[in-house]
Amino acid sequence: MLEDLIESFPGEQVSVGDLLDRMDARAYGLLLLVLALPMCVPNVPGISTVFGVLMLFPAIGMVVGARRLWAPAQLRAKAVNGDILRRTLRLAIPPLKRVEYLVRPRITSLTLFPMTIAVGLQTLLMALILILPIPFANWPPGMTVAMTALALLQRDGVLMLLTIPAALISVGSVFFGAFIGLAAISGVIEWTTRLFQ
Repeated sequence: MLEDLIESFPGEQVSVGDLLDRMDARAYGLLLLVLALPMCVPNVPGISTVFGVLMLFPAIGMVVGARRLWAPAQLRAKAVNGDILRRTLRLAIPPLKRVEYLVRPRITSLTLFPMTIAVGLQTLLMALILILPIPFANWPPGMTVAMTALALLQRDGVLMLLTIPAALISVGSVFFGAFIGLAAISGVIEWTTRLFQ
């Protein structure tokens, strides 16, 4: 599915609306996977904020039990770099192929409504973490959302349960990243103060 998606976006720019429209027919799982994968590999700084904002819509959709995905017209008109999107998806496909055989339908009730309300709330929290400009805090929530997406696509309740500790680690990464960031800022301020004394 991801390989087909890569081929369907040959242009230099990919509009958010086009991306959402192509994903909508394939359910929330594939959309979340596409949005999460760039967070799981080295990427352009700042892209996590854009993709985090985009994650808010499927997350809210799951919370309210919406069948179709909605986004405001201004957001749909925005474009992302097609080359970056294709490159990150291509980087993510080989590891996905290696773990694909581990994911299969199990305890499917955990991946269906009304359980998807809780899944949506967890994904909403991960999206908010991605939006925050905190160092070292992108990879854990990105992996958590990717696991959630695979669980939804394959109706794997066991994998869905594993997203809970992954989400807790993601929340911990916020505090760790904030601590590192504040320590770095404090160090710069202290060094600057000494420099001008």
